[in-house]
Amino acid sequence: MKNILIIGAGKSSSALVKYLLDTSEQEALFITIADISIENANKLINKHRNAKAIILDVFDKHQRKEQIQKADIVISMLPARFHIDVAKDCITFNKHMVTASYISSEMKDLDTEAKKKGLVFMNEIGLDPGIDHMSAMQVIDKIKDAGGKMLLFESFCGGIVAPESDNNLWNYKFTWNPRNVVLAGQGGAAMFIQEGTYKYIPYH
Repeated sequence: MKNILIIGAGKSSSALVKYLLDTSEQEALFITIADISIENANKLINKHRNAKAIILDVFDKHQRKEQIQKADIVISMLPARFHIDVAKDCITFNKHMVTASYISSEMKDLDTEAKKKGLVFMNEIGLDPGIDHMSAMQVIDKIKDAGGKMLLFESFCGGIVAPESDNNLWNYKFTWNPRNVVLAGQGGAAMFIQEGTYKYIPYH
């Protein structure tokens, strides 16, 4: 069996854990969910026979290294700023790693070493910039193949909130950690091209 270590059992981990558990028989997977809260980890496992929950303090170097050594693949579902220590351990112990965050400059610095060791380090590949970019190119290619010409293309990441559920000043529904939503938006001004002109919308 392939051993998958998931570090972090927060709100963002539930769909991932469900998917892995649902495919664990077919794919021969055993999933270990490590979190500071054993209750959170156990809730996600729900007594599944191909999984176990353990308490893990990610700041405890000895404990962290011990668990990473046992895994074939490590998935870090921690806040983005904590991925780097996990990543360095994965390099040390020759383990593949997946995170749900954008590539930081610190993570980029590990690229050469990871490639040299033949390791896969996969970062944010979800909705944005993953699925939305791929589906956008699919539409654009289809139009071009049919001889069409692009005049305007607008992409909105996320759905529009139903009026009866739109009850906050942001007109936004949180499906992940609100703090991380704010941090993700602090990358600078939003930049896009509209009718051939570059437009900038400041963060505030």
